[in-house]
Amino acid sequence: MAWFKRKEKGIQTLTEDKKDVPKGLWYKSPTGKIIDSDELERNLWVSPEDDYHVRIGSKEYFQILFDDNEFTELDANLTSVDTLKFVDTKKYSDRLKDVTEKTKLKDAVRTAVGKSKGKDLVVCCMDFAFIGGSMGSVVGEKIARGINHSIKNNIPFVMISKSGGARMMEAAYSLMQLAKTSAKLAQLAEAKIPYISLCTDPTTGGTTASYAMLGDINISEPGALIGFAGPRVVRDTTGKDLPEGFQTAEFVLEHGFLDFIAHRKELKNKINLYIDLILNQEIR
Repeated sequence: MAWFKRKEKGIQTLTEDKKDVPKGLWYKSPTGKIIDSDELERNLWVSPEDDYHVRIGSKEYFQILFDDNEFTELDANLTSVDTLKFVDTKKYSDRLKDVTEKTKLKDAVRTAVGKSKGKDLVVCCMDFAFIGGSMGSVVGEKIARGINHSIKNNIPFVMISKSGGARMMEAAYSLMQLAKTSAKLAQLAEAKIPYISLCTDPTTGGTTASYAMLGDINISEPGALIGFAGPRVVRDTTGKDLPEGFQTAEFVLEHGFLDFIAHRKELKNKINLYIDLILNQEIR
């Protein structure tokens, strides 16, 4: 029964020649449920076992919202620059280069226009994979330009937030985006163009303090973390235990900061329903 043991001694295999199980075949949700990745995608990245909404990015949200996944990306080549020559554990310029190569994204937000249930829609969607979805100058500029496109062409605007907050590497330049995007949304309101804000996991920091909470209708996915400072920071600052479910979408809805929670399978229909109701037009 020699096949139970190695007959030859001293056999060594180079690391690059070792066989590994391919990554991405299975997904394990935080509740411990395991699902095939292809099945997860077919279910719009929602675990059928426990209904957990897996964190996704602009590519997946565009696929969900736009008819036949057909859209035109706006301002696709805008990229951040290291104006302040910022250095923490590494140079900001190096960090930008590394994350761009890793994610194939130009920054933490993408803007697109296309048909959703047959009518034009502008969607700005944040990507958490790009430096935690942090809000820098490019994020603010692309959102502002997306709003401009909505105003110029009289197209409803959707913002999908997924962010850890302001980008510290850009200091005050980042904080200026709160005022910039809020002012642009005021112009959108003056033009009487609908704005739907979708908060996804997580929506925190300056994002929550600006455009994420300024929608004509503010909605969220189930279970999303929504707040300004995170639960740990709040607990450490106040020295008090937090209520159960603190800063979850359900908690925020109960306390009046959200209008609705929408399951990802219903997202496209719900967003377009709210737009039709705001515009007092026939329900699609």
